[in-house]
Amino acid sequence: MNLSRRQLLAASTVAGASLAVPGVAAATPNLVRRDRPGLPSGIMSGDVTSNSAVVWSRTDRCARLVVDLTSHGRFDRAIRLRGPVTGPDDDYTAQLPLKGLRPGQRYDYRISFEDSDGRRGQSLEGSFSTPGRNRGLSFVWTGDTAGQGYGINPELGGMAAYKAMHDTRPDFFLHSGDNIYADGPIAAEVKVADGTVWKNVVTEEVSKVAETLAEYRGRYKYNLLDDNVRALYADVPIISQWDDHETVNNWYPGEILADDRYTEKRVDVLAARARKAFLEYLPMEHTAGRGRIYRKVSYGPLVDIFCLDMRTYRDANPKPGVAGEVAILGEEQAEWLVREVARSKATWKVIASDMPIGLLVPDGTEIEAVANGLPGAPGGREHELAWVLSQFKRRKVRNTIWLTADVHYCAAHHYDPSRAAFTDFDPFWELVAGPINAGTFGPNSLDSTFGPKVEFVKAADFPNQPPSGGNQFFGHVDIDPRTGVFTASLRDLYGTVLWTKDIHPARH
Repeated sequence: MNLSRRQLLAASTVAGASLAVPGVAAATPNLVRRDRPGLPSGIMSGDVTSNSAVVWSRTDRCARLVVDLTSHGRFDRAIRLRGPVTGPDDDYTAQLPLKGLRPGQRYDYRISFEDSDGRRGQSLEGSFSTPGRNRGLSFVWTGDTAGQGYGINPELGGMAAYKAMHDTRPDFFLHSGDNIYADGPIAAEVKVADGTVWKNVVTEEVSKVAETLAEYRGRYKYNLLDDNVRALYADVPIISQWDDHETVNNWYPGEILADDRYTEKRVDVLAARARKAFLEYLPMEHTAGRGRIYRKVSYGPLVDIFCLDMRTYRDANPKPGVAGEVAILGEEQAEWLVREVARSKATWKVIASDMPIGLLVPDGTEIEAVANGLPGAPGGREHELAWVLSQFKRRKVRNTIWLTADVHYCAAHHYDPSRAAFTDFDPFWELVAGPINAGTFGPNSLDSTFGPKVEFVKAADFPNQPPSGGNQFFGHVDIDPRTGVFTASLRDLYGTVLWTKDIHPARH
């Protein structure tokens, strides 16, 4: 059910009153009973805008999602919204879009499920804030969770970098892909190159590569066993995008795997199962259709987030010197990106790119990302990005920042046509973060086609360094509401600031 501003106002001023709105009743305290629906995977909110949000949870039986929502921290004055009934077809997950919220408002919510007899079970509380005018904002971004066999290590306190992100008290968290590593089994112990042993919590579903829908779902359930992850998600709304490891390494549509670990080798079949699990386990707005992952999330007047999907619409991974154009966004998504960024009235247009633009990311002898590693005019997938960048310039788009992950180290790159082989674009920044709980690598080679310059880089001390080495990275952004200055920083496992930059907005 959509939540109107009038309903919220009524709930805020009439304590304990029943609202005369179909399907909405005043919230009352509820008791936890073991014979009633539980919440084994915590709660989340996502895709928060000035007037909307999505809340999520998962239960352990067929039951109806119930959300108590208040704008003042008083659950005795909350309104109750009843969401969908969930069951095994959705792996007992459920989401509820909230509409008609007030800008610049903190909301507290309590989630539970009720069984067919109307009995509510365990409840958990979370919060989010909608953006408003004259308010600053901050957010964090990263990628690459539970990769290279590095899962939940109790000796490290679990996924500790999630706590470091949480400690910055951001307004939202942008996960830039590789939310899970479906193709990376997690064993009880991992022997590390430095002679140490990494120890994992293990479940049956993560002990092999994911092929079945249940195994893909199990990867998300595994991450949600971590206390740090659940605590962040309860307090901080997430904006989710995906990359390759939600399905299988370096995949593209139509691919047939040559990997003996898989009995199902058709990537299209695996990707369909992976997409269903992704959409079940991460809260997001589906106004553009249930199956579409690329979208815009407007976080008030200061920033719009444009989440790309660089996986679903790509062509097969090409050789470096391939002639002609090779898709990574696809024509429809590329046109959507240019159109929506040009229409944006936000001070900053953040392009959430699940793969970097200028870093060479090989797939054996082929090319996995955009850059082909060859200097000179755009080739292969670079053609598509060249068109996007030139359209931004032609349409006088200002203040774009590209945020990415994928390569398992952190870096700051500045792109300028004065250094480039392709010159029809305006200067911009690309900031790279991650991993957040995976092996650390890097640095990768830069491709000079779009004129990037490395302003900062911090990579692994040795290839596939475990999270215990401290080289886990996330980015943090703080935007000043008065000046519009975009202050970006790159931080490590402990939240230590490694690099920071004040980026001033260009005025139209």
